[in-house]
Amino acid sequence: MNAATDINLHDALAWPFFEDRHRALANGIEAWAREHLAHVSHDDVDSTCRSLVRKLGAAGWLRYGVGGTAYGGHGDTIDTRAVCILRETLAKHCGLADFALAMQGLGSGAISLAGNDAQKSRYLPRVANGEALAAFALSEPEAGSDVGAMALAARVDGDDYVLDGEKTWISNGGIADFYVVFARTGEAPGSRGISAFVVDADTPGLEIAERIDVIAPHPLARLRFTGARVKRSQMLGVPGEGFKIAMRTLDIFRTSVAAASLGFARRALAEGLARAASRKMFGQTLGDFQLTQAKLAQMALTIDSSALLVYRAAWLRDQGESVTREAAMAKWHASEGAQQVIDAAVQLWGGMGVQSGNTVETLYREIRSLRIYEGATEVQQLIVGRDLLKEHAAAQA
Repeated sequence: MNAATDINLHDALAWPFFEDRHRALANGIEAWAREHLAHVSHDDVDSTCRSLVRKLGAAGWLRYGVGGTAYGGHGDTIDTRAVCILRETLAKHCGLADFALAMQGLGSGAISLAGNDAQKSRYLPRVANGEALAAFALSEPEAGSDVGAMALAARVDGDDYVLDGEKTWISNGGIADFYVVFARTGEAPGSRGISAFVVDADTPGLEIAERIDVIAPHPLARLRFTGARVKRSQMLGVPGEGFKIAMRTLDIFRTSVAAASLGFARRALAEGLARAASRKMFGQTLGDFQLTQAKLAQMALTIDSSALLVYRAAWLRDQGESVTREAAMAKWHASEGAQQVIDAAVQLWGGMGVQSGNTVETLYREIRSLRIYEGATEVQQLIVGRDLLKEHAAAQA
């Protein structure tokens, strides 16, 4: 990436959302990414992701997604702003590197939040140093955004729970060493009857039913559980608490999805600026046309407004506030906005913008899934709308 056209978060680091440690982190991860992510092979995605996890762990970056210094984490709690800075920077340089870091945090986040000492000691240090790959198994063929429709069942049998059913669209599926699995234990109807378990990948009865290919290659799979036995001691929290654990985990990492979107958008603007300044047309450069200048201005506006929403949500969460609405707004605006910014960059590059392997073409494929996973845009809109109505009703009472 040409430093002269690198539009990055450093311009925003003076905002009051950040502390000196965040500024130091931003400088550190930027320097590391420039050195280590310039040439990442995509020929074997599984091997590349494993390699990236090891490198990220060795460099200490994975520690920021783990809660508890006693378990390898950078702090006693997960610093949401730090995770967002890491994801924004990694996404700007390499989508797979962002994916590798994000899945370590999301896959182990429920353990950081709700695990007991034994569970944390067993799993978190290996996640933090990159020795074990984590995965978050919530979605099912008929239960994506509607978590209450979950069908995977966990029944008690002696000292075990026996799991039967399927999960799908599971990131790191097929390469993870363990999965945090959400299953229906039946304490109450709907979302109140769901519990969370840590399931090792080599558990008998757990199989990879299908590997799933998508437009921006990442390790994804459908999991099948057939009489898979899990010790009671592998449950996170108490029976029926799984939905709350999942939502608390998503409140952290949903904001970081917005940050990754922001990173993709920043790279797209940098590429668009480089093209506008160098492309000769009709005796001038592409950037000399007012239409181009207006397009670049809109891209910059979208990026700055997304950044404000992302780091407001991250800052509030780090202050101990509930951020369900703010995280939803950030993910909604940043992912949809990044799609628009990247599309504009493709247009600026013309025919080369859709050439396989071009940076903006890669970004175009990378951004699309972020508008869907961890809650599609339409779900974020429902979250915001319902929260506003709830707030209004409480004010009228």
